[in-house]
Amino acid sequence: MIRRVELRDVRAITYIYNVYVEHSVATFETEPLKEEEMCSRIAGIASRFPYFVYEDGEEGKVAGYCYAHLWKEKAAYRHTLETTIYLAPGYERRGIGRALMERLIEECRKEGYRALIACVTEGNTASEALHLRLGFAKVSHFEGVGMKFGRWLDVVDYELLLL
Repeated sequence: MIRRVELRDVRAITYIYNVYVEHSVATFETEPLKEEEMCSRIAGIASRFPYFVYEDGEEGKVAGYCYAHLWKEKAAYRHTLETTIYLAPGYERRGIGRALMERLIEECRKEGYRALIACVTEGNTASEALHLRLGFAKVSHFEGVGMKFGRWLDVVDYELLLL
């Protein structure tokens, strides 16, 4: 079941995100977050933008989450949002990511946003494939802009126009 995020989801979202912080290059954050910091982030984003969780009906467990937030801070960019999605370990390749992103795209379209941007670490083939299947197009490639786990990483931007 996909639903709006609630503050009761903080522990699960913090756990999911920290798996990526500690074991992947999907995020360029290098230090795990505390629940208090994640709570503040969720509250700030969810008060202004779409933020969803996928709750596993069998276990009632948060299997993933996605949200949109400002792509850039300047006022002229206010109609463009950046998307973020993470799945809990063991929930990959079940269609959950696609379902979450489809709901997010639908909500952003209903709210009148013009474009969505997904910033993906190059080589994250699952995320690249997901965004391409959803109609995003590759629009940029930044070389060696992040350093994590002792190596330089590229970032690729994908864009979806919501017209």
